[in-house]
Amino acid sequence: MQLSPPLWIRNPLGILADNAAGGVVVRGGLIEDLIPSGGQPTAQDAVVFDAGDHVVLPGLINTHHHFYQTLTRATPEALDRPLFGWLTALYSIWGRITPEAMDAAATVALSELLLSGCTTTTDHHYVFPPGLDNAIDIEIAAAQRLGIRITVTRGSMNRSQRDGGLPPDDVVQDEDTILADSERLIARYHQPSPDALVQVALAPCSPFSVTTSLMRKSAELAARTGVHLHTHLAETEDENRFCEDLYGCRPLDYLETCGWLHDKVWLAHGVHFNADEMVRLARAGTAVTHCPCSNQILASGHCPVCDMEQAGVRVGLGVDGSASNNASNLMQEVRAAFLLQRGRYGVERVSHLDALRWATTGSAACIGRPELGVIAAGAQADLALFRLDELRFSGAGDPLAALVLCGAHHADRVMVGGRWVVEDGAVPGLDLPALLRRHGAASRSLVSAPP
Repeated sequence: MQLSPPLWIRNPLGILADNAAGGVVVRGGLIEDLIPSGGQPTAQDAVVFDAGDHVVLPGLINTHHHFYQTLTRATPEALDRPLFGWLTALYSIWGRITPEAMDAAATVALSELLLSGCTTTTDHHYVFPPGLDNAIDIEIAAAQRLGIRITVTRGSMNRSQRDGGLPPDDVVQDEDTILADSERLIARYHQPSPDALVQVALAPCSPFSVTTSLMRKSAELAARTGVHLHTHLAETEDENRFCEDLYGCRPLDYLETCGWLHDKVWLAHGVHFNADEMVRLARAGTAVTHCPCSNQILASGHCPVCDMEQAGVRVGLGVDGSASNNASNLMQEVRAAFLLQRGRYGVERVSHLDALRWATTGSAACIGRPELGVIAAGAQADLALFRLDELRFSGAGDPLAALVLCGAHHADRVMVGGRWVVEDGAVPGLDLPALLRRHGAASRSLVSAPP
């Protein structure tokens, strides 16, 4: 079989890599070489893509999301509520999601992420009403159609209102069903290789919706199969009080008793960890995903990112669900994180490069994939290219800073494993008007249906 010639992405307007002003050479799904200013690739047969109008980033990595929530953006019943009230208003609606609606929701979320420069995403799906047992399979199929890398986190809830939990009885599953499906998904889909397009992690939803038994057995299954663990933790003070009342300890203490405090765990939110807990997280190697837009919309608080990093905690970035964030745009999340953390810590502590780092190498560390999120020889060829020809960028000086400070929204080109999956600001082969009609109809049917 004849191999494709290497691709030289030549002389970019800006690039998030050292000594690569002349661009990068991609071959066989990997970054083969970085070209210094004025340099030439060693390969004589390289095909040239002129990147003189593009700023090149490593593909952004989203480490927390709920795809199904694209169906319930700005839902009136859930507006202006804190987390627990917001969840209570939405659980009954989510309990009516069909496989067809799930496919539309996942396709919208994934397309929006790709168009924002995201090349790898996770998704935390934990709602399995009757008839939606294959929700994770639907997500994986959608990701494979679009060409984006995905780590699906098999979520779960088995502590309902009758057991003292928050979710209603009809959206939870029993422990045996959850564990059996978790094992099935790992065996069928998980790819441990560095070039993996699909990986699986286990993700009991939260201390207020999952039993201790399920937390511990999920940790045992993850250890046996070599996959990561993920959950929500320390998102709100209500969660702290719930854990103290039910378990007699704070959320991180509870997590440790369940066997979850180690380097194959990443946690969503981390808003309310204290200084001692940050040291314990760092010592264990447990990472945290910062979700700035969701935390602000639900008024959950502000994740102390700089304090965490000073303690040695690895921090990534996530858009969170579209019912709390109301968007799946990871480049906009970078800007939100920059603004929120700079407002908290000041100009000396937070730069645009920090915000980009959280969405690249920081996020890669969360999911245990050091081959992603970096432009370096031998890394996976996942790249996001942005143009600066919109009104918002007119007059901008530093191209990398402009992406964050001026508020980039859309990537012009996106590459995953050496293959273009976004070209000229569009996903090849995606009928966007048809998708919007299908998704809008599914959303209207779901929200307007009688309880």
